[in-house]
Amino acid sequence: MNSPAHGLPHRTGSVTVQEVTSPGGLSAWLVEDYTVPIVTVNIAFRGGAAQEPKEKSGLTNMVSALLDEGAGDLDSQAFQMRLADLNINLSFDAGQDTFHGNLRTLKLNEDAAFDMLRLAITQPRFDAEPLERIRNQMLSNLRSAETEPHEIASKAWWESLFAEHPYGRQTHGTPETVAAIDAEDCRLIHRRLLARDNLYVVVVGAIDAASLGRQLDHVFGDLPAASQLTHAGFVTPTAGQVLHLPLSVPQTTIHIGGAGINRDDPDFMAAYVANHIIGGGTFSSRMFKEVREKRGLSYSVGTGLVPLEHSGAWIGSAATRTDKARTAIDVMLEQAGDVAASGPTDEELAKAKQYLIGNYALRFDASQKIARQLIHIYLDRLGVDYINRRNQLIRDLTHEDVKRAASRVFGGPVTIVTVGEQAP
Repeated sequence: MNSPAHGLPHRTGSVTVQEVTSPGGLSAWLVEDYTVPIVTVNIAFRGGAAQEPKEKSGLTNMVSALLDEGAGDLDSQAFQMRLADLNINLSFDAGQDTFHGNLRTLKLNEDAAFDMLRLAITQPRFDAEPLERIRNQMLSNLRSAETEPHEIASKAWWESLFAEHPYGRQTHGTPETVAAIDAEDCRLIHRRLLARDNLYVVVVGAIDAASLGRQLDHVFGDLPAASQLTHAGFVTPTAGQVLHLPLSVPQTTIHIGGAGINRDDPDFMAAYVANHIIGGGTFSSRMFKEVREKRGLSYSVGTGLVPLEHSGAWIGSAATRTDKARTAIDVMLEQAGDVAASGPTDEELAKAKQYLIGNYALRFDASQKIARQLIHIYLDRLGVDYINRRNQLIRDLTHEDVKRAASRVFGGPVTIVTVGEQAP
């Protein structure tokens, strides 16, 4: 069964999204595109690192690295060789709230590629050799992160805002928790997370709806019907702390931020525009102009919204000379605070709208970009017609809307984390 299609005009034509339902009742979004004989598949499951036990943090990250390291009758080497022989790109990754998979194949190898995806997600082996190899890679990365200023600051920022909530833990775990993970842990979290009721599929490329319907049942039909997710509980970030972590490095790394809003909040789009004006616009934001252009304090400075399944936050970052760190922080806080208190100027709002509306179509000018955008729209429950509504949502925003959202997000207490030789 196919639902009505929805399209977004852009520079290469139009993106027409079909809602496809397989004979077995599985759903997917499809964009047929026969420009090149390639099929791109993005899948996601709700439930990521926030679902793992504290003492096994890093578990979903390890599972994401192991799914293509042997499945079914194919051990790690045989699985990887078959992918290479057929020019199939297959990968997985885990976030705080989601578990993602990506497949890209030539149309010629469509059946084989979908079958490799089926094996990876329904029959992973978790053999001892790849498990230990991936563990050692993760441990090596964790050791490197112990002396990397950005990683140190990020870890402290998440811990300070979310404390004992699962969001306060890093998705890649700690040396102790990664060392404690075994194959049975991998099997348990795999069974809990990967199920048909929390599956999202987006396909872009040279495949029609009928063929996709058959592949959906073939690939995902053997997954459990229901996931076993636990509700981590809604959490409001605790902001207002000032933390310094000493490290002998030439520059001071700065992370600031505080409580934000969820993606489904009515003010989210207005907050998105406010963030663009404050620090999200690469060359046009207030922070870029004041911190980099006028004062030369930092090569890179910016802010971003962090919408989560059970919370929301915002983060800003920069790196500067140690003796200029206090000045950089003050300027960053001043820019965020001014927009929170007074809102943007009329010129800033008009330019932000023009850029965000004009730039949107560029997110849909290649199959991989289309799939990436659609899977997030799907996960955020925005509806298949969101690509047609999104720009009007921005056009309709008033100065008061953006000021209100900026006050809610950027007007509260701010956590400041610095990493460097001395505290600012």
